[in-house]
Amino acid sequence: MIRSEKKFRELELALRNENTVLVTRAIELLRDEEAFEGAIGLLIACFDRTDNQSIRRLISGFMNDLKDLFSRGEVINEIKKEWKPETLTMLVSSCWQSGLDYSEYCTELAQVFISGNYLTALECFTVIEESAHLINPADKNEMLRILYEGNTSQADDKSTLTLELIRLMKE
Repeated sequence: MIRSEKKFRELELALRNENTVLVTRAIELLRDEEAFEGAIGLLIACFDRTDNQSIRRLISGFMNDLKDLFSRGEVINEIKKEWKPETLTMLVSSCWQSGLDYSEYCTELAQVFISGNYLTALECFTVIEESAHLINPADKNEMLRILYEGNTSQADDKSTLTLELIRLMKE
């Protein structure tokens, strides 16, 4: 992943544009370029602020198609931020849909599992389940601590999901 202030500024200007065609073109051009720092954050901010479903689908598709291992850290940093629930759910969903290994970020995902809504928790469950066999024992123990502490105030459906994730981490 490269660092390019010029590319960052150009993308930022394009994504803030009200013209759907220009925003669409900017997102499509990203697929043909080398990944650069900050692009994911700009895309997520655009997703969060727009009501345009076409642009949201493009951004979601882009995130689902990520194959750059270095992008995982940027995705996790965005997951930690305050976004609308549907933005957070899309971000977590992109983790498992991209096929990338997020096992080293399992404790962060467990925290999002606890703090997010049911749909976000379900997406976190899927990401964690996909990489459960790669999670080291120390991280599993930390996840269990997070899950046990966070399960005390959960609604019924999410509590059931939490108990299932605890069972999965104990296997």
